[in-house]
Amino acid sequence: MIHSLFNPLAWQGQFQQFVEQQMESDPAHDIAHIQRVVTTGLALTTQEQADLAITLPACWLHDCVNVDKKSPLRDQGSRLSADRAISFLQSINYPSEYYDAIHHAICAHSYSANIATETIEAEVVQDADRLDALGAIGLSRCLMLGATWGSQLYNPQDPFAQQRTLDDQNYCIDHFYVKLKGLVSTMKTDAGKNEAQKRWQFMQHYLDQLQAETGA
Repeated sequence: MIHSLFNPLAWQGQFQQFVEQQMESDPAHDIAHIQRVVTTGLALTTQEQADLAITLPACWLHDCVNVDKKSPLRDQGSRLSADRAISFLQSINYPSEYYDAIHHAICAHSYSANIATETIEAEVVQDADRLDALGAIGLSRCLMLGATWGSQLYNPQDPFAQQRTLDDQNYCIDHFYVKLKGLVSTMKTDAGKNEAQKRWQFMQHYLDQLQAETGA
């Protein structure tokens, strides 16, 4: 729980200013993504009774170093973000007793890093980040990124890969099955699990409608 004399919300302006300075041209990890993760993280923190002094800065700073998805350093991105986040927090004199927990929460949020979450705060940050890949936002991000990377919406001969291997490098819809659906089972908190189920149900409705419209 938060100490009665310390209000982490008062630091949000500094967190946001720093993050905006670090942003690179990645539509999947822009300031809007960060703000949504913060909003979801606040809700999960309340529902799971986690420590906001840890989850709030971790949510704001979790992507302060952006490593390209195709880079061989991709699985190190969260650790690099965690290191830079702590350097920043030191520079603004954020209470040092939270550093280790914040560093771990940022390191463990990454899907590609595959680091086990050891605290409820790390679980909150990881769930908040992964929830942004589900629901209306997740669906929109998937299609937007597919267009950015030159992918087709679906394979016209076999839209739902009934007779072929899934290929999300070339078809957006395949990514729903390669990764996004599986995110639901990775949620750690009860609140995250409930929200993930709701968001995937929305995406499933979309897929059902697409299947009907394509005659697949």
